[in-house]
Amino acid sequence: MAQENQISIEIPQELIDQVTAKLQECKTVLAPYLQALTSDDRIGLPKMGDKSVPTVQKIKSYMETNPEFIPKYLSKEEFLKDEVVVVQLTPIVNIVRQLYSDVDDTLMLAGSEALKASLLYYGQVREADEKGVASAKPIYEDLKKRFAKKRQKKSE
Repeated sequence: MAQENQISIEIPQELIDQVTAKLQECKTVLAPYLQALTSDDRIGLPKMGDKSVPTVQKIKSYMETNPEFIPKYLSKEEFLKDEVVVVQLTPIVNIVRQLYSDVDDTLMLAGSEALKASLLYYGQVREADEKGVASAKPIYEDLKKRFAKKRQKKSE
């Protein structure tokens, strides 16, 4: 029975090099404008999602038509800058998420198939060693370290 093959591609190294260079260029160009957060920072922030975007845009409109309600301690200019950045970065985030998802899925599928093929090969080598095939022994001895089951501690 043949192993099911869901993916059969060869990506030219030149293409990988081009994509890597372009992604690095994007990262470099945006770097002065991007802000990294710690995990704690991320947890503590209120999150702006799909449902809150229209609310923020509506409030932006109200700030224009009814500025008397803007608190004195709120900088309208900073609010407007933040809102523009959200509008600017959202399409980039959407593209990056799609790209990440597709690349990650392809990596997972290719990795899964490579691992399954490796396990089949290892099983064949192990069987050959058990049957006394001399050329299988050094391969099996090398590979069995990777597949050795760790001893479980006896419960007291």
